[in-house]
Amino acid sequence: MPKKAEPPASFETSMQQLEQIVSRLESGELPLEEALNEFERGVQLARYGQQTLQQAEQRVRILLSDDKAADLRPFTPEND
Repeated sequence: MPKKAEPPASFETSMQQLEQIVSRLESGELPLEEALNEFERGVQLARYGQQTLQQAEQRVRILLSDDKAADLRPFTPEND
């Protein structure tokens, strides 16, 4: 089983990597095993991107909250 890849340095980097993977997969020129590895990495990047967007959305909701007494602190997924 392949080892899990490190998350990208930023959301923007992950989206660039994902676009490159999609292009390589769409070319149809990759051997099957390499295509499967690229697909797996693409799924990981997509999940990372989705999680990052969800965290950003939560931060925006907190900031736009009408509760003036709300405790503003850095958002972590554990605070859900």
